Amino acid sequence: MTAALRIIRDEHQALAAMLRSVVLLLGRQRREGLPPDFDALRAMLFYLDEFPEQRHHRKETELLFPKLRARTPLARDLLDHLDQDHARGEAKIRELEHKLLAFEMMGESRRDDFELAAERYVDFYLSHMTLEEREILPLAERVLTREDWADLDIAFGANRDPLTGLKPDAAYDALFSRIVRLVPAPVGLG
Repeated sequence: MTAALRIIRDEHQALAAMLRSVVLLLGRQRREGLPPDFDALRAMLFYLDEFPEQRHHRKETELLFPKLRARTPLARDLLDHLDQDHARGEAKIRELEHKLLAFEMMGESRRDDFELAAERYVDFYLSHMTLEEREILPLAERVLTREDWADLDIAFGANRDPLTGLKPDAAYDALFSRIVRLVPAPVGLG
């Protein structure tokens, strides 16, 4: 397996853990009648926006998907769909961040709206990653050249997701540490 494939899969796993942790945290807070931990939720949503949306997706859309389109006509419709998901993902995370702010500022009357939006976002994102893992990555393994993979290895290795356990730059290390501190142990990521 190439470094880029390992990084993509590791980042997908880390992202899935973060997404599921958002839902678990919300469920726990509701079940136990706890007030929302807005600091933890803000940090988690910031991570989702900052790393996967701004870095991970950009490398897939700008590097991996064009290489696949250049090597094979297979899966072009699916690649278009995934690119559209990437574009929609940015709008969806902004909407979710806004709904969290509304929940924080307006109180319980906005809880259901935020929780429903969070569940929809998590479902959307997990489905998106499943398509990439099941369809696109195996296709990439079959059709991309050594030179393609060398380029992708460098690009995907340049800025790593802090949740994969590898040492990120200091700014992301601080964000990851903050999230681990804020999220309760049974839900936590650390």
